[in-house]
Amino acid sequence: MVFSSLLFLFRFLPAVFLLYYVAPRRLRNVILFLFSLFFYAWGEPKYVFLMLFSITMDFFVGRQIDKSKQNGNMRRARGFLMISIVVNLSILCFFKYADFIIGSINSVTGFSIPLLGIPLPIGISFFTFQTMSYTIDVYKGATKVQKNWIKYGTYVSMFPQLIAGPIVQYKTIAKQMETRKENVRDFSAGIHRFMIGLGKKVLLANNIGLLCDAVMALDIATVPVLTAWLGAVAFTFQLYFDFSAYSDMAIGLGKMFGFYFLENFNYPYIAKSITEFWHRWHISLSSWFKEYVYIPLGGNRRGLPKQVRNILIVWLLTGIWHGASWNYVLWGVYYGILLILEKFLFRHILKRLPGIVQNVYTLFFVILGWVLFKCEDLGYCVSYLKAMFGGFGQEILGNQTMFYLGNYGVLLILLFFGSTMLPKKIGLAIQGKLGEGSWLLLLLKCIFYAGIFVVSVAYLVDATYNPFLYFRF
Repeated sequence: MVFSSLLFLFRFLPAVFLLYYVAPRRLRNVILFLFSLFFYAWGEPKYVFLMLFSITMDFFVGRQIDKSKQNGNMRRARGFLMISIVVNLSILCFFKYADFIIGSINSVTGFSIPLLGIPLPIGISFFTFQTMSYTIDVYKGATKVQKNWIKYGTYVSMFPQLIAGPIVQYKTIAKQMETRKENVRDFSAGIHRFMIGLGKKVLLANNIGLLCDAVMALDIATVPVLTAWLGAVAFTFQLYFDFSAYSDMAIGLGKMFGFYFLENFNYPYIAKSITEFWHRWHISLSSWFKEYVYIPLGGNRRGLPKQVRNILIVWLLTGIWHGASWNYVLWGVYYGILLILEKFLFRHILKRLPGIVQNVYTLFFVILGWVLFKCEDLGYCVSYLKAMFGGFGQEILGNQTMFYLGNYGVLLILLFFGSTMLPKKIGLAIQGKLGEGSWLLLLLKCIFYAGIFVVSVAYLVDATYNPFLYFRF
């Protein structure tokens, strides 16, 4: 069940709201927990028990860590922390990487070890990182232990952020688990944020995804250079509007239930360096690796060689987190190298360049990186990158290019401006002109958000193309 589905919009969500807001406040976490389990079980009925095991184990481990610390037994606390980390990573590695490891061994050694063929539990990378961050924070004293299993289970399984993030650290919503107060203003803001995400997903990401798929289905050795670039740019926009849409909907849903999830995107395509890009893209993942891997390794301390080592380790792990395939490993290394070069060689040079040149530089390497991210077949990836630079001797501009520009040109322009702060500035300008509390502004907002919803639903009724790209991670 995905957010951009008729089942979710017209059956699941109304049922949740009805029972949640009718129930006494003391039972609202129970309602949210049960509906979250149902939401997960709808697509993964057998794996709901895996998630319940993870919830129960880390709830118990958190209690034992806290108890050990209170008794002054830090060795015992560390032991329980290691149990949490080892068990969680073992579960993640088994389900996500077992076949990748077996396949790699077979390729190198010539063995024929049979693959396990185990389906990947949806959202396992997200909820595993959440449960680990909880036990680590309890150990460090960064958050208080949760002594109520239902409340902890609600935190881990909460359906707005369960499948594709953002990765919510317990300490950021600990107080909300206990004392949140839902109100009409937050509920209204949540609806608006959800509608924005729904529109981005259904009207923008899905449609530009058709261009990406069409280009990548062609014989790449014969496509014009600009057509290859169009395909790469299309995926660049598709991934952003797809993933950020899910985050928008998750944050909006959270507000409707009284939770404030941290932002996960901050206009990444306006970044002026690769470093800045990763401060703006998938912020919850970058923050997780910084806090729980990079800083414990030593961060920026202990000299140049160890800084380089730390960056490479973090980005190798970031690549592996995204998927069990060599293209993700290389994608992580690619960004690790770029960030090292920026940090130690190009940073001062970049700052002296005009802003537009910095933007172009950043987008150039980001687009190349997304090609590597998209193409799991490394041979095809190399061929695609080769085609982007005319390596097959193709024409620069051809009939295919003009055909795709004719069909998708307006959408590409909308996506370009939509990935900047321009729409937000226009909205604030209109609000300032009309006055924040004016009836005309309220009417325009109602028409705008209702229009997004109606058109999105119309597309969902008619369309068959509605993937969520980050579900596989």
